[in-house]
Amino acid sequence: MNVETIGNWAGATWNALDAANGTLTVKGLKKATKLKEKELYAAIGWLAREGKLNVEENEADIVVTLA
Repeated sequence: MNVETIGNWAGATWNALDAANGTLTVKGLKKATKLKEKELYAAIGWLAREGKLNVEENEADIVVTLA
């Protein structure tokens, strides 16, 4: 795995969130992107570090929204 690959996962994650009006759960993101869990979390970390999304935990799941 290299930086370019993680960047591609991040792009797929951002596009899925954009198509869903900016908010999805991790479960919804996995379904929308077809990424494996570790790939999705790498993408979320990438985007969060860049300040492009917010991550919140509720009682049932983790909710990810575009910043």
